[in-house]
Amino acid sequence: MRATVRDVARHAQVSPKTVSNVVNGTFPVSPETRQRVEDALRELDYVPNLSARGLRNGRTGVIAVALPDLSTPYSASITRAFVQAGARRGLTVQIEESAGSVEREAQLLSRARSHLIDGLVLNPVLLETSAVQPGVSLPPVVMIGEVEQPAVDHLWTDNVRALRELTGLLVDEGHRRIALLGGMPSASYQLRRQGYREALTAAGLPLDPALEIDVHGWTSAGGAEAVRSHLAHHPLPDALVCCTDTLAMGVLSALWADGYRVPDDLSVVGYDDIPEAAYTVPPLTTVHFDRQVVAEMALDLLARRINDPSHPSSSTVLPHRIVRRASTRPR
Repeated sequence: MRATVRDVARHAQVSPKTVSNVVNGTFPVSPETRQRVEDALRELDYVPNLSARGLRNGRTGVIAVALPDLSTPYSASITRAFVQAGARRGLTVQIEESAGSVEREAQLLSRARSHLIDGLVLNPVLLETSAVQPGVSLPPVVMIGEVEQPAVDHLWTDNVRALRELTGLLVDEGHRRIALLGGMPSASYQLRRQGYREALTAAGLPLDPALEIDVHGWTSAGGAEAVRSHLAHHPLPDALVCCTDTLAMGVLSALWADGYRVPDDLSVVGYDDIPEAAYTVPPLTTVHFDRQVVAEMALDLLARRINDPSHPSSSTVLPHRIVRRASTRPR
């Protein structure tokens, strides 16, 4: 006989409403309670009746997560976190690529307004090119990343502080000619460049425009191409601060191919702490933040917005830390 919500509630020693909150993702539940309910769901082989649920509450049980570029290792790790967090809530997570396009973002917002999906988690590239703007009729939306729009809930890491700390680490280890690699039109780059510049200024080091290196994209190929182009016309810096680990992977490959040794000839650092960062040669010093926490908090905020569209919007800064590995050394 098929298990019911009441069966699960008795087994987990919680109320049926708490079971519904866990299954539907409608309200935040403490980790301990969620674990008890999930254990009961698994042990009783509970299967939610999604058709009945949709007819009852007008929801699809589907949310969308839209990222600018799905080809990067960072995108793979963050989408995995969202799929896992969604599964724990009984949600289907639809993964989309916005490509930084206002038209694509607008299409996704329209889907949510038409109730084809229940809500949207969006990672825009620039506020100016985002479809999420003041005065626009918005469905339930949570924004992640560096673009902040006060009209919606927002989760991000403090990029300025993180780059200030990362660059400061290099300064403290005796590096003086420190380059920043990753220049492109994005809010992430603008904030990371600000932190980099603040660290150099605080150390009394000059800001040299030649050490701010543009790229054609935040890909490994883009990183390799940019560092080779730079070194064809400029001397080797003491250190390279790469705006993402994906860029840093390309930089490490290009430097190795051209006969440079990291960290003996120069130090290299990244940002994101993707799983591959621990296995580059040498392992990469980088900025870490917990992507599973991002996904869990984003879906909690989205559930709150779905249930209470008038709730005041919030902006939450997530913690980060520097992970020291073997790609840096004192000068």
